[in-house]
Amino acid sequence: MVQTIAERRRSLGAGIAALLAVALFVGTAVATLLLWDGDQSASRLFSAYTWRILQFTLWQATLSTLLSVLFAIPVALSLTRRPEFPGRVWIVRLMALPMGLPALVGALGLVGIWGRQGIVNGGLAAIGLEQPVSIYGLTGILLAHTFFNIPLAVRLLLAALERQPAEYWLLSAGLGMRPLSVFRFVEWPALRRVIPGVAGLIFMLCATSFTLVLVLGGGPAATTLEVAIYQALRFDFDPPRAIALAFLQIALTGAIIGLIALLPAATDTVRAAGRKIRRFDGQTANTRLWDAAIVAAAVFFIAAPLASVLAAGLRADLVKLVTGSLFLRAAATSLSIAIAAGMIAVSASLAIVSARQAIAALPARSRPMRLLSTSLAGTSSLVLLVPPVVLGTGWFLVLRPFGDVGLFAPYLVALINALMALPFVMRVLEPALDEHTRQISRLAASLGMTGWPKWRLVDLPVLLRPMLTALSFAMALSLGDLGAVALFGSSDLITLPWLVYSTLSSYRTNDADGLALILGFVCLALTILGTAGDKENENA
Repeated sequence: MVQTIAERRRSLGAGIAALLAVALFVGTAVATLLLWDGDQSASRLFSAYTWRILQFTLWQATLSTLLSVLFAIPVALSLTRRPEFPGRVWIVRLMALPMGLPALVGALGLVGIWGRQGIVNGGLAAIGLEQPVSIYGLTGILLAHTFFNIPLAVRLLLAALERQPAEYWLLSAGLGMRPLSVFRFVEWPALRRVIPGVAGLIFMLCATSFTLVLVLGGGPAATTLEVAIYQALRFDFDPPRAIALAFLQIALTGAIIGLIALLPAATDTVRAAGRKIRRFDGQTANTRLWDAAIVAAAVFFIAAPLASVLAAGLRADLVKLVTGSLFLRAAATSLSIAIAAGMIAVSASLAIVSARQAIAALPARSRPMRLLSTSLAGTSSLVLLVPPVVLGTGWFLVLRPFGDVGLFAPYLVALINALMALPFVMRVLEPALDEHTRQISRLAASLGMTGWPKWRLVDLPVLLRPMLTALSFAMALSLGDLGAVALFGSSDLITLPWLVYSTLSSYRTNDADGLALILGFVCLALTILGTAGDKENENA
């Protein structure tokens, strides 16, 4: 890659500015937590209540991870064995829907299937079992986490299996291997390489889960650290307890991130996911029946809550809901915050990636430059180390002495949502920017094209598509997020997720179902719109 000195300076300046802005925003929140009445916070850190919350957080995350991975393995194996399975491509695409669905909408769908008046309890009650399944408490949390994480695990495991060379399957058939031998010598080695990374990722998602636990937790006996932080500030206004829980959350996420860094990465690559491979094993009737049953069970488990959201939402008076003043105000607020968060995330990502490219192009990189490159790469991970609820807690305490925190709430929510989207935006933009720079840097330098003319005539036409994709992802994440707005939601700040949650809390279930359908449709439409016709980003 070739860059002029002026281009390198601009790129480094923009990257350093983005790094400092993110570090200042996160650092201010963390520093405030550190300086706020440390003696009381330290005493709360070692209380029995705090450690009980930590134990439940780890316990539910462990169980959720085990269930998700254990159920995903047979589904991935069956889909790999059956490349000709009817509707297989759509089944693989179905596995992506929960990942683009707001957690609050998924929770309402699960209530429709597994709740008191749900399909499952209705069927079991018909055979004489009274209220056999409770959607609230630990059971509900495990159901929700497996609903969202089994599809993620299936896609990652399926990609690992489909990356196996075709010769392996041909050789196993030539040697006459039985199903158990095929699993032991061909399938299990592929799975074994990625299962630790898959499990670590799912554990991280479950340990930092907020919305699902808030909606389905069922009280103090089933509360995680993030929900306990929210309760300590929102209901009890106990800052020392919230601070103690916040630092415990930071320590937990830091330990998980450190562990994940030591594990082999699991990726869902476009070339692997959904690619048809020729298998010669598993052609017996029993194996075909087993595979069909496993795939059908997985499809029902994932599709039934989605269908429940659709059916329940259509029963609501959607016209009345979308024309109501409260919905229009919430939609305008959500859209404004989502656009701002998306623009900030895309701009920061472009600055960070460009700065890393400028450092990589240096003929000799000094130690400070290598440190700067590492710091830039880790910027997007700060939101994983300091979750949104912890950031909100810190900034709530920062702004409280200045009066009504609600006046600053929209800006804080937009900034927190932008940080939350940063890892996903960078995942979309970095490969596109790297590939584009490799292709045009020498030609642009030979033509003397730099600055705004180069950006307008050369860069923008190529990068517009991935930028819009990244923007749509960031907006979808922001629109569906309840975590950042949970601390600040009020009559003055109403977003669509907060409106759904408030409506549900007021026991207006019919209206909540209709609002959830609208919210889910908008988020999924944004996600699909970002990848429409672009196979490079279908699995992002």
